[in-house]
Amino acid sequence: MAIGRAVRDTETDPFYDMLFNMLIAFVFCFVIALLSFNPKARKAGDVPAKAEFIVTVSWPDNNPNDVDAWVLEPGGKTLWFRQRDAGMLHLDRDDRGAKNNSVLVNGREISSPIRQEIVTLRGLVPGEYVVNAHYYESKDKLPVDVSVAVVKVNPQAEIVYTGTQQIPAKGDERTLVRFSIDESGSVTDLNTRPLTIVQRAGL
Repeated sequence: MAIGRAVRDTETDPFYDMLFNMLIAFVFCFVIALLSFNPKARKAGDVPAKAEFIVTVSWPDNNPNDVDAWVLEPGGKTLWFRQRDAGMLHLDRDDRGAKNNSVLVNGREISSPIRQEIVTLRGLVPGEYVVNAHYYESKDKLPVDVSVAVVKVNPQAEIVYTGTQQIPAKGDERTLVRFSIDESGSVTDLNTRPLTIVQRAGL
């Protein structure tokens, strides 16, 4: 019996070896496929490259008033809440103060305190960009401090400009920043010289 068992084990060893080798090959192929399908994890602080510049216009949290971002691009087109695309510019959201910052979920109102409009520049168009803020609607009849931040996204996040101006009353407009870019996307000029944009739209 012992001799027969030894012969049988000897005869089946190559088969088990082949199965084991196939299993190793399968695992190896699976690992290679997994690595090719999963992109490398982003490093901490990396910003997704979906825009060239991001312009953020914000005012104090929980402020009830409606402030609008207006941007004039080099081609002469103006971006605002009724024209959300202008050239390579896009208005991501029209923040209307207390009017559109809450949702009803299961009978419960959930509100966001953030007051912010974000404009993205999705392609490099050389020339001057003028960023204005317009005090569109007032609930408390008080002045509003409006801040702007211009961030160059590519090849890495870089703060180009930040600043704050007070807009005294409903209907008033202020130039928050003017910046120019060249063919490579480098900022060549920064200033806050006033330029009226809203009147061009007939408001």
